[in-house]
Amino acid sequence: MAEHTPRSLIVSLYGAYGRRPGNAPLAVSELIRLLHAVGVDAPSVRSSVSRLKRRGLLTPARTADGAAGYALSEDARQLLDDGDRRIYRGTAPLPGDGWVLAVFSVPEAERHKRHLLRSRLGRLGFGTAAPGVWIAPAGLYEETRHTLERLGLAPYVDLFRGEHLGFAATEEAVARWWDLDAIAGLHREFLEQQEPVLRSWEARAGEGAPDPEQAYRDYLRALDSWRQLPYADPGLPGELLPKDWPGGRSAEVFGLLHGRLRDAGARFVRDGA
Repeated sequence: MAEHTPRSLIVSLYGAYGRRPGNAPLAVSELIRLLHAVGVDAPSVRSSVSRLKRRGLLTPARTADGAAGYALSEDARQLLDDGDRRIYRGTAPLPGDGWVLAVFSVPEAERHKRHLLRSRLGRLGFGTAAPGVWIAPAGLYEETRHTLERLGLAPYVDLFRGEHLGFAATEEAVARWWDLDAIAGLHREFLEQQEPVLRSWEARAGEGAPDPEQAYRDYLRALDSWRQLPYADPGLPGELLPKDWPGGRSAEVFGLLHGRLRDAGARFVRDGA
């Protein structure tokens, strides 16, 4: 599992605490304070914010008291809203039976878009059924459509819904379409990192309200680690997965940390605002 990068932590911060009424911006000074709490220095915050601005995810704005800050762009808000459906459902299948298929064709003169398409479909959780044919659980259709439209890639792609009718058993086919061993490894790595954090908080359950700064720190790091997993693991039906699949337990651990720490951490965010 990748280390926490300043840019990823900023995205996690906005996802957890930065979607404010009226899209009110977070002041730069607040971003620096909140990222300092998880070990990111001010120059790294500023350079990462600049990169997110260039990517069109953050827009400069003034806070109510006139301080310089950054708000989410419309694209970023859509990205985070789509992400919520994945991140906070665990790895259970999204509603929708069957599969969504993405079939694309990109002219040779625009082959850089072919790479972008493959990369983005992979990051959405699609597996590869055949060259140029990508497959995912049908519940990912809406997010896939939003993503391809946002990136200007929709003209190159046809999307279909369907069933797998053979010839191999679907369980065997799924093991070809996705690297299940690699996905399971990501779940186990998350559990190795976060189960001790959960046990520590559970041991302090009778000691009163959680310390807001510690709750914020542990929650943001857990969220930053977890939010990649529901994309690597697209929520395949349980009957198609190995018997000892660790996804259910890693989703449970994140859910318990979320329930215990998210609101407590929000007090640390508000106290300095």
